[in-house]
Amino acid sequence: MESRLLTDPFLQYPTATTVRVVWFTEFPGQQHQVSWGEPGQAGDAPLIHQAMATTQVLGRTREDPRSQLDHPDFVNLSHTVRRPIWRHEAVVSDLPPGQRLPYRVSSLTEDGTWLHSRGFTLAAAPLPGQPLKILLTSDHQNMPMVAANLQKVQETIGQVDGIFFAGDLVNVPDRASEWFDDRRGNGFFPCLQGHASYDLDHNNHNTCYQGGELIQHAPLFPAIGNHEVMGRFSATAPLKHQFNDAIPQAIAEAVYDYHTGLYNPSRDDSLHHQWIKDNSFNTDTYEALFTLPASQVPQPNRTDTTSRYYAITFGDIRLVTLYVTQIWRPYDLSPTVRGRYQEREADLNTPHLWGHGQHIFEPIAQGSEQYQWLEQELASDAFRQAKYNVVMLHHPPHTLGDNSVPAFTNPVAVQDRYPDGRLQAIRYEYPLDQDYIARDLIPLLEQAGVDLVFYGHSHLWNRFVSPTGTHYLETSNVGNSYGAFWRDQSRPVPPAKAADAMGGFTADYYVAQGDPNGLEPVVPTLAPLLDDDGQPLPYVASNDITVFSIFNTGQGTISSYYFDTRQPESAVVKFDEFSLKD
Repeated sequence: MESRLLTDPFLQYPTATTVRVVWFTEFPGQQHQVSWGEPGQAGDAPLIHQAMATTQVLGRTREDPRSQLDHPDFVNLSHTVRRPIWRHEAVVSDLPPGQRLPYRVSSLTEDGTWLHSRGFTLAAAPLPGQPLKILLTSDHQNMPMVAANLQKVQETIGQVDGIFFAGDLVNVPDRASEWFDDRRGNGFFPCLQGHASYDLDHNNHNTCYQGGELIQHAPLFPAIGNHEVMGRFSATAPLKHQFNDAIPQAIAEAVYDYHTGLYNPSRDDSLHHQWIKDNSFNTDTYEALFTLPASQVPQPNRTDTTSRYYAITFGDIRLVTLYVTQIWRPYDLSPTVRGRYQEREADLNTPHLWGHGQHIFEPIAQGSEQYQWLEQELASDAFRQAKYNVVMLHHPPHTLGDNSVPAFTNPVAVQDRYPDGRLQAIRYEYPLDQDYIARDLIPLLEQAGVDLVFYGHSHLWNRFVSPTGTHYLETSNVGNSYGAFWRDQSRPVPPAKAADAMGGFTADYYVAQGDPNGLEPVVPTLAPLLDDDGQPLPYVASNDITVFSIFNTGQGTISSYYFDTRQPESAVVKFDEFSLKD
């Protein structure tokens, strides 16, 4: 394959005087470096500053027969194979406050060829009071409208100053092509860097969208969604199978404890940690791709840090990013499906095949490590002194969408048995009053005076305001919407059990319409879509109309825009706007 940079550079983790520049190649190379200039210099002036990059190879990126990839090294695959990708990161330091500088990156190939990126701009973290335009987005997952959505962001807003991304960046996180070079033209990095090439066809009219040149100039701040988490590791199994094969860590620990002498006779701690990760779930590829602030795990005698949840000050914003997600299982109640409410009938006597329902990846219940860290963050000077407080997570606290049911809680296993004691079914209940987001997280955030809670997961736009004045926004409509369930539309919920009957579910746990956590949706303030009777809708749930939202810190407003891809020549419409400080 012709040597080239696999991506343009993109920006990560800005501080008061530094920013990190990251790019990827398919060769190890040498002398990877970033060059930058002075504020306001002419485009043809030399870039007089340089910094060398550190290089690491991604350990879990792979391809399989279902990869959408035109690559001579990965044709006619019969099983999963490793695809080595090299990540290069350089720290640009001693940056002047509040100013943009030109930069580019360079890599030297093994045959002595220099490869250079085009020129872009970078800056240190913005100063307090500096007006910013922040893109709020999520759930790209290589969906059909992503390239169109991001192209319209650039055409409408111009250069944004940051991107807050509320999870589900790709579909299968270990599949390299979904990040870099999916043949359909809608890979993660191409869409966010203006190098996509995705065709949308409506009424025999084809339009190709390129995405937007965004993250070359603006730092990306992601959160972990369920699509950043891979399940049990296999060297050869299909990647989608591995993705869906997560089990709770406690189950993996029990298996390990029973077979410790076989798996780890030397009792090596690192081997123990790796075994549990390989046999439950991991976020290895996500963590290898991005450089994010490190958070101290708040336990006595622990020196652990994590970037799976973090906080950072960005201009007037204190952004608090949480790891709040669970595995997604299908609703389907047929006996052949391992789903959110049941185990597959054929697996009842083979526990290693159980899925354990929609189990949670990282606890957020009161008393958990993440909850304790959040309590400390909400009490910090950085949080209290910020003009705007934004909490970003993946799973919705309030939504009209499908993915709010069942409750965000640990599944309660119920075993149905025949009169002779044989196992008939394993079902999972999710008590609504045990929803950790509603019971523990929301009260904590609202008591702390959080201005905005931003999230995704259900692939729609809707928003809410709590009685305390906290705003809740879900803006994740880039294709493959799961619908909105309001008034005459009902979510699929499991069948309720009759009195004294076996095999049904507790009806009060599963809310078919509206927000399960009790708020009414806000109708867009400017130009809401209308239903068939001409009445305004409090949501956008469409596979043709895509939505993005912009946080303007100078004005203190969040504006949402839609674009109808069925009418490619139509204008982008600002349909909602609200102020965080009303």
